[in-house]
Amino acid sequence: MLIFERSESGRSNRAQYVGEQKKPLVDIPDLLKREKRVDLPEVSELQAVRHYTRLSQKNFSIDTNFYPLGSCTMKYNPRGCNTLAMQSGFLNRHPAGDAALGQGVMASLYELQEILQSVTGMEAASLTPAAGAQGEFAGVAMIRAYHDARGDDARSEILVPDAAHGTNPASAVMCGYKVREIATNESGDVDVDALREVVGPQTAGIMLTNPSTLGVFERRIEEIADIMHKAGGLLYYDGANLNAILGKTRPGDMGFDVIHINVHKTFSTPHGGGGPGAGPVVANRRLAPYLPIPMVKKIDGDSPDQPPEFGWMEEQDRPESIGRLSAWSGNVGILLRAYIYARMLGTDGMERVADYSVLNANYLMKKMEQAGFTLAIPERRATHEFIVTLKREAKELGISAMDFAKRLLDYGHHAPTTYFPLLIPECLLIEPTETEDKATLDAFVDVMAQILREAKESPDQVKGAPWTLPVRRLDDVRAARELDLNWYKQ
Repeated sequence: MLIFERSESGRSNRAQYVGEQKKPLVDIPDLLKREKRVDLPEVSELQAVRHYTRLSQKNFSIDTNFYPLGSCTMKYNPRGCNTLAMQSGFLNRHPAGDAALGQGVMASLYELQEILQSVTGMEAASLTPAAGAQGEFAGVAMIRAYHDARGDDARSEILVPDAAHGTNPASAVMCGYKVREIATNESGDVDVDALREVVGPQTAGIMLTNPSTLGVFERRIEEIADIMHKAGGLLYYDGANLNAILGKTRPGDMGFDVIHINVHKTFSTPHGGGGPGAGPVVANRRLAPYLPIPMVKKIDGDSPDQPPEFGWMEEQDRPESIGRLSAWSGNVGILLRAYIYARMLGTDGMERVADYSVLNANYLMKKMEQAGFTLAIPERRATHEFIVTLKREAKELGISAMDFAKRLLDYGHHAPTTYFPLLIPECLLIEPTETEDKATLDAFVDVMAQILREAKESPDQVKGAPWTLPVRRLDDVRAARELDLNWYKQ
């Protein structure tokens, strides 16, 4: 029920009513005044509180249920990070304020830049991109700026593996490049022979994530980097899967030139439902001059006893920068949470993140295989995620991956990522993250096994799911094409 449907004429909230103002607080010109009362719901305070509380209880969230969304790293967000990031000194600082009045914020952001450089093996960092996709765009734009600065106008192509995120080719096209797809082999690695055939003077770079979205580590990554660099191309790293290698290995050591980092994934800040997000970009010495602005700089004191100050690097400091990508200095609230999370973990804690995310994924993968599910790449060890293909179930039982996904909701589990990567038919991309315990993973396997039995014995129960939620199965295509979010009074 909409809150408008709870409305009754004359009902209002007077509990905190201060009475009519004799004089308006501001002088509003007549042409800007409303001619009639705005059509808002007339409800009491208690009705409004109960309405929105009930709505919040209908939401599916990581705080209430298992959320194994592959390639999205939906891990628990520590409340300590939220509490510290919401201190008044952080919240009350206006972004237009003088840098001298925000030294605590800027010191934190500077240290986050340093941390991200360290864990990725890069030279410099910019925190300003407001999301992972914008970080992607920044990385490709920096590659473009590098080639343009060298007068290398012939480089018109970006290479993208067939298992890449859908935003990778989109980012390349937005930066004016043609996209050429590179195949992966049956073991999940990039086909290096196919890569050699297409690399040439027209190649600007390649977009990869390692581990890939097939859930395996790219074993010939150093060879790929050598091929690209000898041809004059560059390597962009999609940071969506950084969780698997945190503290273990670094993209910079693999030969990558620029990386975006989804701090709302790897560094455990709230995300989902369209935001919020942050996608800092880090680069090696070759591409560092092109990083987006502003960036935080450290100004050392004149003497050992004088503490350093922090300021902004703008256009005059970084003339080769690709420019601004977001207002002010990015999504600072999310960046602060990421900084606090990194400081809480420390070096040992970051390595532990990778240990347990990989352990959980491999344990869950083996349990799923034992329960009768087909692994997409059974000969490879999982990284932080793995793929189950329901191709056999679709063919023999008429039950699709989407049917499994919808039925999972009845059992209190969010579905894994469905139908991605696109080259695996009827796939579920499953990522448990390091924050889930063994009992939760076992319960997930039990539910999946139960749905498999239902698919064989009572398929209509699976095809019609979900049965227990306020909203049943929607026509996804119609919902996307004919979205209607307006309410009209009858």
